[in-house]
Amino acid sequence: MITKPPNVSTLRHDLPASFVVFLVAIPLSLGIAVASGAPIAAGLIAAIVGGIVAGLLGGSPLQVSGPAAGLTVIVADLIQTYGWRATCVITALGGLLQLALGACRVARTALAVSPAVVHGMLAGVGVVLVLAQLHILLGGSPQHSALSNLLELPGQIMTSHSHATIIGLMAMAVLLLWTKVPKHRHGYAAALRWVPGPLPAIALATLTAWLLGWDVPRVDLPDTLLADWRLPTLPRGPLPEVVGAVVSIAVVAAVESLLCSVAIDRKRPQGVPRADLDRELLGQGAANTVSGLLGGLPVAGVVVRSTANVEAGARTRRSTVLHGVWVLVLALSCGPVIEQVPLAALAALLVALGARMVDTAHVRELRNHREAPAYFATMIGVVLLGLGEGVLLGIGVAAVLALRRLTRLGVRVEEDATCPGTRWHVIVEGTLTFLGVPKVTSVLQQIPPGSRVDLDLNVDFMDHAAFDAIHAWRIAHERLGGRVDIDEVHETWYERAVTGDMSPPRKSSPQARWWAPWGNRRRRSDPPELDAPDVSPSALLLAGVREYHGRTARLVRPIMAELAFEQKPEHLFITCVDSRVVPNIITASGPGDLFINRNVGNMIPRYGSRTPDDSVAATVEYATNVLDIRTITVCGHSNCGAMAALLAGGTEVDHLPSLSRWLKHGNHSLARYLAAEPDADQSPLARLCQINVMQQLDNLLTYPWLRNRVDAGKLELVGLYLDLESAEVRILDRGAENFVPVPDEAPDDDAKALT
Repeated sequence: MITKPPNVSTLRHDLPASFVVFLVAIPLSLGIAVASGAPIAAGLIAAIVGGIVAGLLGGSPLQVSGPAAGLTVIVADLIQTYGWRATCVITALGGLLQLALGACRVARTALAVSPAVVHGMLAGVGVVLVLAQLHILLGGSPQHSALSNLLELPGQIMTSHSHATIIGLMAMAVLLLWTKVPKHRHGYAAALRWVPGPLPAIALATLTAWLLGWDVPRVDLPDTLLADWRLPTLPRGPLPEVVGAVVSIAVVAAVESLLCSVAIDRKRPQGVPRADLDRELLGQGAANTVSGLLGGLPVAGVVVRSTANVEAGARTRRSTVLHGVWVLVLALSCGPVIEQVPLAALAALLVALGARMVDTAHVRELRNHREAPAYFATMIGVVLLGLGEGVLLGIGVAAVLALRRLTRLGVRVEEDATCPGTRWHVIVEGTLTFLGVPKVTSVLQQIPPGSRVDLDLNVDFMDHAAFDAIHAWRIAHERLGGRVDIDEVHETWYERAVTGDMSPPRKSSPQARWWAPWGNRRRRSDPPELDAPDVSPSALLLAGVREYHGRTARLVRPIMAELAFEQKPEHLFITCVDSRVVPNIITASGPGDLFINRNVGNMIPRYGSRTPDDSVAATVEYATNVLDIRTITVCGHSNCGAMAALLAGGTEVDHLPSLSRWLKHGNHSLARYLAAEPDADQSPLARLCQINVMQQLDNLLTYPWLRNRVDAGKLELVGLYLDLESAEVRILDRGAENFVPVPDEAPDDDAKALT
């Protein structure tokens, strides 16, 4: 079979994607330059340099860089303080600092900043942007502070408005209506969904102002892109303040770029390499240095453009570079057209952009993690005090919240319902230090003397003061005829404390293991009748539920509370109903990770099958279209009863009509097995079990809509095989059509290995 060269096959994806990003970048670049108080050409220069320089040198292939709205407040303040030419020098110096940080390979250190602070900073910038640009949209002029803009906004709304206000409101209406355009696969919407909303908004506003001959403020460009370029001048001011300005540009741009890179890396299609954050920081530094020297705005990775790039189907960095080339061509050849754009239309675009920066989805997520106070503190600080002060305030609040978590301690006492008044269960959770001693001892003193106490120390640290208090209470309680049992899973803490070793103990394998079958993990406290040979299955089940309530429920309760109203699984996992296959064990996953479909023989009926069955297809549709799952795994296993029945010709299940009909979906697997070369190293049943996984993956591809997603790189198919005897999971190498061991470390080209 003749295959296309890789560069040709990816170019057919990258070329149209570059045009989509180009259409997004042009209005945003112009609007951000206006909002920053910089020359209009500076926004185009930053877009060109961000696309070409950062695109070629950066470590995130699909990230698109350019002027970022998150930097508008900093740039506007620098221009007012030092002037535009000195701001360009600060931008270039910030780029050199980023180069130094990238060379030191400290990119991941920047990610240590709390996401609550980063999103709060962007939300604060968004509020400042909205308050300032609303005045321009209404035909007025913004003030120098967000608070002043807010106080004067009612008066601005009540005053008479000019043609500029009509233009701005028209652009705003188009932006709002464009989000309501249905995105079906056929008809006009199929073409409209690739057109970014800012383009028709700006185009309609520009065309209306031109046709009606309205005299409204418009974009002012120089005759050539670098016509107004002058030799940059050094900023005049106290050295600490200048250094602080350079650091703020470098750090804020770096953090925004790296967070964008991480976010886009999660959306990367199959076959696209992972982002190299240190290289990305070097690329951003080079782009900022060049942009500053050429008279452009600071450059950073932009989520809006990068997301548009991924959704448009980009595969390599050529899409990013080509978008910069298209901006350059437009700036050199279409200056008169750009000069017709009304500033009020750009203000409307910036109002919409600023409103999107206040993302309520982030607020809900942070509230679930109890980090919302840091978010709101940062946002309010940025609006009222300024960006630097707001970020410092947010970091302070985040630090207080972290310190509170580190010292948080929970103590609960539960009376044993089977032995009321004589047996108690005490659970201590969190970090047990001298600060928590009063709380623990006050609870322990309430336990009646002479009673039996089960003490669970679910702590990550216990200092000497805490141990001394618990140990003294234990001795006193047992002296009065009571008994204290430390839970065997956490007893190591207490034993090490007795010897004076207060360091965290190494994890050991406790006798009672949650993953073992019921019969293999009886606890010392379990009723002896559960070990009787004639115990009913329901009694075992209820005993397991009680063990879950006593040991596990309190540990998973915070996670389940987050998942209670929304599930966000990463994978659709299709496997057999066999009781020996436990997906969460073999994938080390937890609640909310896997969306699981189990059926006899882990089979997927083919599209248009003679024996119709929509149960699996319904699961796949819901997983991919509603939950937006991007990976489907089919997992088979050895000694599968369904495959054994297929090998026997189905005679073993003739008396089971429903099962007989279902097993017909395995006929293609059986035919493929019979056509394959025999393998002397495998039993016939093991070989059929493995071939069945390969065939079920092919059955998935018989669904046209699913195959389109796979071909577009939006969906990944994975095959796994569990050997029950060795408890080893193997992964399918589809090129060689065999199963290979899972590597100990994930290589960069894992996606290629899986497919």
